[in-house]
Amino acid sequence: MKIAYISTYPPRECGIATFNHNLLKAIGHDVKSVSSDSFVVAMTDSEHIDTYEYPAEVQYVIRQENQKDYTRAADYINTSLTDVCILEHEFGIYGGESGVYILPLIARLQKPLITILHTILKDPSYVQLTIIREIAKYSSKIVVMSQKAVGFLTTIYGISEDKIRLIEHGVPDLEPKADNPVKSSLGFKNKKVLFTFGLISRNKGLETVIEALPAIVEKNPDTMYVILGTTHPGVIKNSGEEYRDSLKRLAKKLNVENNLIFINKFVSEEELYDYLTAADMYITPYLNEAQITSGTLSYAVGAGAAVISTPYWHAQELLARNRGKLFDFKDSTGLAHIINELFENESLLNELKSNAYNYGLHLRWPNTGGVFIDTLREAITHAKQEKEEIKPIIDPDMMPAFSMAHIQRLTDDTGIVQHAKYGIPNLKEGYCLDDNARALIMVIQAWQQNKSKAALELLPVYLSYIQYMQCDDGNFRNFLSFRREYLDEIGTEDSFGRTVWSLGYLISNAPNNSYREFAKELFDKSVPHFSQLKHLRGLGNTMIGLANYLKAHPYDEGIVKEFNQLAEPLKAAYRANRTDNWHWFEEKMTYDNAIMPLALLSHYQITHDQESFDIAMESMDYLTAKTMSNGYLNPVGNDGWLFRDQEMALYDQQAIETMAMVLMYFKAYEITHNLEYIKQMYLSYQWFLGENSLRLPLYDYETKGCGDGLQTYGVNRNQGAESTLAYWISHLTVLKALEFEYEFNPKKA
Repeated sequence: MKIAYISTYPPRECGIATFNHNLLKAIGHDVKSVSSDSFVVAMTDSEHIDTYEYPAEVQYVIRQENQKDYTRAADYINTSLTDVCILEHEFGIYGGESGVYILPLIARLQKPLITILHTILKDPSYVQLTIIREIAKYSSKIVVMSQKAVGFLTTIYGISEDKIRLIEHGVPDLEPKADNPVKSSLGFKNKKVLFTFGLISRNKGLETVIEALPAIVEKNPDTMYVILGTTHPGVIKNSGEEYRDSLKRLAKKLNVENNLIFINKFVSEEELYDYLTAADMYITPYLNEAQITSGTLSYAVGAGAAVISTPYWHAQELLARNRGKLFDFKDSTGLAHIINELFENESLLNELKSNAYNYGLHLRWPNTGGVFIDTLREAITHAKQEKEEIKPIIDPDMMPAFSMAHIQRLTDDTGIVQHAKYGIPNLKEGYCLDDNARALIMVIQAWQQNKSKAALELLPVYLSYIQYMQCDDGNFRNFLSFRREYLDEIGTEDSFGRTVWSLGYLISNAPNNSYREFAKELFDKSVPHFSQLKHLRGLGNTMIGLANYLKAHPYDEGIVKEFNQLAEPLKAAYRANRTDNWHWFEEKMTYDNAIMPLALLSHYQITHDQESFDIAMESMDYLTAKTMSNGYLNPVGNDGWLFRDQEMALYDQQAIETMAMVLMYFKAYEITHNLEYIKQMYLSYQWFLGENSLRLPLYDYETKGCGDGLQTYGVNRNQGAESTLAYWISHLTVLKALEFEYEFNPKKA
């Protein structure tokens, strides 16, 4: 079994680096099971890969903030003979917001993965919650180190308990030395020693121990408090040694400066064990309960130290059954009382040490390594079984349940509000015709698919908005203030086309004659403006509307003529711009790109115009090649577009791009009955659920809305009408695909 470890790694001074180094040694000790050429992919906090002099087992280095390094690392692992991967996870060691850059790496892996979570937050941000859920999705097993962590993952993060494995933090396999050199060193010789070690920062609460020292020293004047460790690199960067200096000033103020010693260095594991076994008591005075795992606490218990701690989560579990003593947060008086009591009662002190030592025996790395080896074998077996399973193209169980909650939140008696701040309607931005036209299409779909009463109740609101925005000459305004004041005289050609699309869709799918007749009246009034359209997307949206209209009125020769006339400039643009290496309608790909192939497919479906079909299929294939080459959808980014012979902008990716792709592929399937287009449709839809370049879902399972785009740093958390409607239209289109009589079996594709 060859293993790839993804983690920080020594000589980088980091607790997770030390943990991973110990785990590698513990697992590698079983030479019958584990290959000697297992390797490490090391995370560096520098832009230079040679900052640390890594040992030979480090075969690849990822620069924390370099996105491309992550996908390259995945490719490196995939092309190796690796059987399984171990990921050490802590939010701060990976790049992007809350370490989001790790998601594309694990999504790209073709090897089974187990992930060890070192931090599990009780109140995660949306991004942190999403990252842990996505990690769980791609992992065969999630390893945690406390029972509390299991509870958090199941109740807060919604992760199945079957996927979680509890393996307590490993500790060194060492015994106390008969001649411990630390006992004769400065600060220990002839002293009663209180000891704390680890990276120093304010959340460690070291001042609580110093504040307890006067009461301790009064009864035990030979007491020394030894603090071993360097200041946390992040603290050094932002405020230098200000915290350490403040502790020294506090000790001087309390007249215990001679009872405090700092040892400012990062020690080896063997040295640390010597310090732990030389001390009388070990103290972790952390300031709050939010510590799900503490490696320092585990080491102290493993060394058989008498541990005194504040009741943070890990301490409550590890020090249960008289394996240590607890005192309240910031309670220096209570701490002093416990310490003095233990100094007075040596048998009680020795009992704590004995209980800790005996419990620590099963935590030692050889035992822990064996449990990990069993877990890795399970992951490999599970991965083989998954490969053998035949999965349907569309898995409705993986799709969120349909919900109108956010749509209803955005809609009032005027229409649907354009924008939202997070999931809250931003009334200052008012309304637009584009969104109300999309909303009309969505509620018709929802009524057809689910017989949604909520959708049917909103239909007249959106239709009424369209009527309110139609000018006397049949054209449409677009923007309306929250006070229902018109903000423009004439809307864009895009908004015109989308409105005609929605009216045509309602005419061919109306739930009753009243709505159909009302929509046809508005539609007929707009017809004189068809011939004035110049912009390709306005033409395309209008054509889709006409295609829907003609399904209900196939013998309307006037509209057929209009339809054919609208198709001509679209086809002419393609002929003018197409080259051997550029199969597109313009010199660049910008927004809503799939609308143009979709429009020509719609034209072919009604008129059987062969040129429309040929252009649609060729341009669709070209768009697919540009945006689906990585095995997931990468829509053309708004931040630079895609110009001929230039590199495509990756971000910002917009939801309407994805909706258009879903609709385009569904239309291609309707015409050709080629199941490959169902696959591409469903893959495009999955962009919303996390199958994208950052592996972050834009759909918000809490609000039932959709983020406004995928950006370099993550998801735009604002959830306006455009993006949310794009999601639900895509969702309902995928559900409609399930109605076809074909079985979505990959073997039949």
